[in-house]
Amino acid sequence: MNGDKQIKLIVVDLDGTLLNSESKMSSRNENAIKAAMDKGVQVVIATGKTRYSATEVIKTLGLTTPGIYLQGLAIYNADGTIGHQQTLDDSLARQVITFAEDRGFDVVAYSGSRILVKQSNSKGDELAEKYGEPVPEAVGPLQNILGEMDVHKLIITKAGDERKVKALRWQLSKQIDTKGRLVQAMIPDMVEILPPGASKGAALRVLLKQMSRAAEDMMVIGDGENDLEMVQMAGVGIAVGNAYQGLKDIATEVVGTNDEDGVAQAIEKYV
Repeated sequence: MNGDKQIKLIVVDLDGTLLNSESKMSSRNENAIKAAMDKGVQVVIATGKTRYSATEVIKTLGLTTPGIYLQGLAIYNADGTIGHQQTLDDSLARQVITFAEDRGFDVVAYSGSRILVKQSNSKGDELAEKYGEPVPEAVGPLQNILGEMDVHKLIITKAGDERKVKALRWQLSKQIDTKGRLVQAMIPDMVEILPPGASKGAALRVLLKQMSRAAEDMMVIGDGENDLEMVQMAGVGIAVGNAYQGLKDIATEVVGTNDEDGVAQAIEKYV
C-alpha cells in the first residue's frame, strides 16, 4: 500500500493500457488484477469499444461488475444488458455522415454491439481483426438506418492519413459546435463523434453512484485523450508509458508502457 489511499475500485482502459501491442492481456497484468480482486477490490473496464470486444477479458478475469463501453455511451450490467445509454441525434448523424462521405472519408456507425458500414473498408476490417470488434456489416447508405435503430457513435476515418483526419476534425468542430462531441482514442487516423456531454468520465460518474463508490477510493489507468476525465477525477490516476502527453501531465504517476505491464506495476504499487 502506498500512502494513505485505500483503493476499492480499479477502472482500466483496454487498448494501449491493459492490452499490449498484440491486443493481448499479459499474464502479469492478469495476475495483478486477480490479486486485487482477491483483496476485495472491484475492477471495471472502461473502453471506447463494444462490450463484445471485451468478452474474453471479462471471462478470463471473472468480472462480475458493470462496465463502460462505446466511449461511455453505454454502461452494461454484469449480465450483458444495457443499464444506461446515450445515442446520437439522427439529424446530426445524417449531417456528419454526408459531410464526411462527400469528402472521401469512410464512416463507421456503432449501434450497441453491431458495427455498420456503407461498404467494406480497411479500417472497419482492422477494428475486427486488430481490436476484437464485431465484423462490420455492410448495409448500404448509413443514412437509411437512422431512425430505424439507435446509433451511439460514428467513427470517421481515412486509413493511414492522419493529416486529413486532423483537418476534418477541425472542420467538423466548427459545424457541430455544441450539438455533439469530437474525441480521439490513440488511433490518429480516426475521429469519433459522440452525443454532447458524452464521455467515459460522465459514464464513470453515473457508475460510481450506482456502485456507491467514492472517486477518491478509485484508481484509473489509461492511455488516451478519452481517459483524461477519468484520470483527473480518480484518487490515483495512472498513465501508462505510451500514453499521450496530456494524460501524463495530469496523472498521479506514469508507469511502464502497455508492453511493459504498466497496469500490473500500478496495481502492485497502490493495491
